Amino acid sequence: MAEYTTNAAGREVLTEINGEAAVPYKGVGKHRPEGNKAPRPIRTNADYPDSGDKRLPDLKTALKEAGLRDGMTISTHHHFRNGDLVANQIFDAAAELGVKDLRWFPSASFPCHAPLIEHLDSGVIHHIEGSMNGPLGDYASQGKMRGLGVLRSHGGRYQAIQDGEVHIDIAVIAAPTSDPFGNCNGVNGPSVCGGLGFALADSEYAEKVIVVTDNLVPFPCVPWQIQGNNVDYVVEMDKIGEPAKIVSGTTNITKSPDRLLIAELTAEFVRAAGILKEGFSFQAGAGGTALAFAIFLKEMMKESSIRARFVRGGSTRYLVEMLEEGLTDYILDGQTFDLDGVRSMRDNPRHIHTNPFVSYNYHNKGNIASMIDAVVLGATEVDVNFNANVVTHSDGRLLHGIGGWQNCLFSKCTILPIPSFRDRIPVIVDEVTTLCGPGELIDVIVTERGIAINPLRQDLIDATKGSGLPIKTIHELKAEVDRICGGPPAKPRFEDTPIAAIKWVDGTVIDVVKQLATP
Repeated sequence: MAEYTTNAAGREVLTEINGEAAVPYKGVGKHRPEGNKAPRPIRTNADYPDSGDKRLPDLKTALKEAGLRDGMTISTHHHFRNGDLVANQIFDAAAELGVKDLRWFPSASFPCHAPLIEHLDSGVIHHIEGSMNGPLGDYASQGKMRGLGVLRSHGGRYQAIQDGEVHIDIAVIAAPTSDPFGNCNGVNGPSVCGGLGFALADSEYAEKVIVVTDNLVPFPCVPWQIQGNNVDYVVEMDKIGEPAKIVSGTTNITKSPDRLLIAELTAEFVRAAGILKEGFSFQAGAGGTALAFAIFLKEMMKESSIRARFVRGGSTRYLVEMLEEGLTDYILDGQTFDLDGVRSMRDNPRHIHTNPFVSYNYHNKGNIASMIDAVVLGATEVDVNFNANVVTHSDGRLLHGIGGWQNCLFSKCTILPIPSFRDRIPVIVDEVTTLCGPGELIDVIVTERGIAINPLRQDLIDATKGSGLPIKTIHELKAEVDRICGGPPAKPRFEDTPIAAIKWVDGTVIDVVKQLATP
């Protein structure tokens, strides 16, 4: 029987997750970790070839050499997004080897990983600890996964590895270019994906590291984003990913008139609030509305002859254009969302490859996220206390991952441009279905029907007074939308069975997702 406790956000959360003790959320900045970072395995050159050639003939052989056995943790990265061709092959090989009860620890999963449902059903995979987008999230929502899913932000994933919360037995890194020693990057080769930063912690802390590539080059592979000194084996494959599918789902600019209006209002707010000034910085998510915001902001920067010191990505062609047109000094890129971003990272020394350690990791001596002047993100729901949800919809179904969303909330101004309703279902609710981000960190909600500023940000309220922007209270916005939609949405019905835990950036549990009730 699952045991619960009430955390600082008033949510009932589990005290134990998959047999390990869990710390409830204590509040923003309240959890102070103690001790040292996780140990890294000591290796000796005596066990590796003097030639530096670590190649093995295939993935199955590499998994056997790495000591794959029941109950291990296998990690992968998601820089190919919906074009990944490696993760499914890992568990196909594990099934052929007769291995069971594996924990898959991806930085995210996508619809392309739906074939892994077969391995969840058969017992090869016990559970997934990583953002679940699409079919796998739906599978978990129905209570079909034997273990409890654990969703973390990008920074939270790095934190979990370095703090010893998750120990990786075997990391498999899909690398568009590698040398036989294991030095590798994502900016060269036929299957380019940009950066490999989400695999950094895996390469540093895993017991064994396998690099798979479809573009082997002679030593040295330059630049190297992952160091061969951290790699045990190198495997060549025919094809590891489909670059065209990096641009998947949310990474296309919106064509909706309402969402374009939201994007324009967001840019107008940034200007009216005094954020748009020489040397400022911003980050926009990869959603269609956020991309449109970047275009509107770019035009404002041109009109006012304003140059940003840096923009933070997820890089897209829109950010690349800003860099190439001299509107920003640098792109600090954690994930490449299209092929223009890949090209720029490869060719432009001011397009900087970053990783969750420097950008998002909360158990660090500071990170980039809190230095950003404004961040523009999406959400599936917000409530009247400015709390937000990004992993479930109002029907309670688990369909999205957290990504870097939680980490970005620490910027100087966090803005959520969202439609006031989707499919006639209000997005502003009394209480979010799943709590992913506390309201004290969310400053502004922008909808097509008006802008709500968090009462905690009196400075923003004062700055935009008299601006002509449609400023309203969150309660006024909610009442207006409820009238249009015929009232607030019906609350989803859940069973008592938990199916996933939502971790906060510091490793504490901020909420729990439960199994959907059968109709």
